[in-house]
Amino acid sequence: MTVTRPRLAPLYLAGFTTAFGAHGIAAALGAETEDIGWTLLAFGFTLALYDLAEVLLKPVFGALSDRIGVRPVIVAGLLAFAAFSAVGALVPGTVGLIVARFGQGAAASAFSPASSAAVARLTDGASRGAYFGRYGSWKSLGYALGPLIGAVLVVWAGLPALFWALAALGLAAAAWVRFSVPAVPVLPRKRVTLADLGRELAAPGFLVPTLVLAATTGALAVAVGFLPLLARQAGFGTVASMALVTVLAIVSSIVQPLTGAWHDRGRVSVRLGAIGGLALIAVGIGVAGGVALASGTMQAGMLLIVALLTTALLVGAGVGLATPVAFSHLAASTPEERMGRTMGSAELGRELGDAGGPLVAGAVGTASVPGVGLIVVAALTAGAGALALVGMRRRS
Repeated sequence: MTVTRPRLAPLYLAGFTTAFGAHGIAAALGAETEDIGWTLLAFGFTLALYDLAEVLLKPVFGALSDRIGVRPVIVAGLLAFAAFSAVGALVPGTVGLIVARFGQGAAASAFSPASSAAVARLTDGASRGAYFGRYGSWKSLGYALGPLIGAVLVVWAGLPALFWALAALGLAAAAWVRFSVPAVPVLPRKRVTLADLGRELAAPGFLVPTLVLAATTGALAVAVGFLPLLARQAGFGTVASMALVTVLAIVSSIVQPLTGAWHDRGRVSVRLGAIGGLALIAVGIGVAGGVALASGTMQAGMLLIVALLTTALLVGAGVGLATPVAFSHLAASTPEERMGRTMGSAELGRELGDAGGPLVAGAVGTASVPGVGLIVVAALTAGAGALALVGMRRRS
């Protein structure tokens, strides 16, 4: 069925909420670490809880949305997100933060894949790319604005103010979804064995777009982490360093809906969007790696900031190009009765990329120098693009 934009707008807010919750809290916790008195290990563990919950639970809640419907799972997840955000505001100390962080991640595990499934189910092939582009655009805005809004709220009234803002956002999104998003009928499903599930996950229609999404997210996580680090090491201030991440996210939020609309009109094919996007990301990360290798001889100045800004622009454009076509291809290749399970599994792939990219860059960089770690990530991204190209050729 084809729907108008207002019916999907609540789903965009849900996507914004999970991105805002992930990056806004992470940035705020980093600013508050000294006051809380954490060790570096405890700080890292608390940050990872959100992603850990998503890795464990996204496929579970995605499958649940196929059984009971996507709207109940989205609404329940947003309400749980609001409740755990209130816990973070009301319960002081490390225990409250750990419970809130894991609970928010578990809640996002419910409404994030269910929202993707709802976008897929409520659109058709003629408009799906545009709507996935808008959904991804609002997520990118959450990634970009989360740290900025979080910093303002923490400076204004402390960490509880940020948790209360997230609680209010979760409640507002839940109410909007409940009363504005149309109910999506639950479709009959056949009994699935482990062998059936294995065949589904190995099918090119799932494996190729999930590989693209995982590679895109992994490289994005590397850029978000390393761009400010390189800028700070070169002597730029905190504001200028964080502005690079904001530029990346804003470019992605602009490119995604445009790419989705062009894909629907036949101007951007899945192959062009996915392979071209990964190529742009690989070049961008490669530029950052070159900057890191040359940082010993390169003085902080216009050349350096232009190089880092080029990386932000290329990675943002690459993410914006690859993400909507990959999601649209994934949705078009999936039977509607198991859309939630497929989206949950694909989101799991993205989370693994999100964790794996920085781990590879950090491990290789520690064993050698940071620039080599970034160049390895660039090579792996290009390799993922080559594998995706081969997979698409075989399917066609």
